[in-house]
Amino acid sequence: MHQLTEGASIEEIEKAGLGAYYTDRGLDVYPQSAGGTPFTAAYIACKGDPIANLQEDLAAEQKARATYEKLIDLCADDPDVIDPLRFLRQREVVHFQRFGEALRGVQDKLAEKKYYMNNMNSYNNGCGCNN
Repeated sequence: MHQLTEGASIEEIEKAGLGAYYTDRGLDVYPQSAGGTPFTAAYIACKGDPIANLQEDLAAEQKARATYEKLIDLCADDPDVIDPLRFLRQREVVHFQRFGEALRGVQDKLAEKKYYMNNMNSYNNGCGCNN
């Protein structure tokens, strides 16, 4: 925000529709949508199920990637704006890949046959514990 408004007059900031934002926040970043809806913790969808949570993470990364692509499309050919957006878009792609790997790992772990061992004497014999 600071880089994009640096050197702009108050009149230019108001003309760009950023007057209220600038008045409330100055040059600080305040997380909100382009429509002005502020971020809340309600956007974080945790279910207590690792597969459902990872699916939410995958969807969030794809939404962020799509947002960066839209912003790139809307920007003029200004490398000072487009280059950071391209970096951020690529970061979302990598995050999506890592969450995908984590999802496959969780799915593989949950598909393993579960067994339980109840012989505590054989467990304790090698640990240096006093039996």
